[in-house]
Amino acid sequence: MVLLVIMAVMSSLVLINQVGFVFGDIGTASSYHPPYLPTRCSGNRQDQFPPGNLFVAVGEGLWDNGAACGRRYRLRCLSGSKKPCKDGTIDVKVVDFCPKSPCPSTILLSSDAFAAISRPTYKVNIEYVQYVS
Repeated sequence: MVLLVIMAVMSSLVLINQVGFVFGDIGTASSYHPPYLPTRCSGNRQDQFPPGNLFVAVGEGLWDNGAACGRRYRLRCLSGSKKPCKDGTIDVKVVDFCPKSPCPSTILLSSDAFAAISRPTYKVNIEYVQYVS
């Protein structure tokens, strides 16, 4: 009996080590391209865009009736067709509501933000977590 418990614990540890932990929410991301103005958050103001143009538009699930404006998310690419993901995470700022209906992804990344986490592709799976800067 003790041997079975030890084997079960060891198997669980091996599985956890292979799978890893996910601490954020899981969704999809696509890129969207200029023109980025006007936005639903700040209209035609150029100063709404963060340095490096790492910004996003969010779909209905994250929009929160406009309360999403200015929220910051840390995200990373998890998977996609033809292994598009680059290593690391990026920090992005919400500046708009998804301009397409229905929105093709959970989050639409600016061209620069998408290029920072993925090689060219249509859509990737992402992990994202909201943070306070």
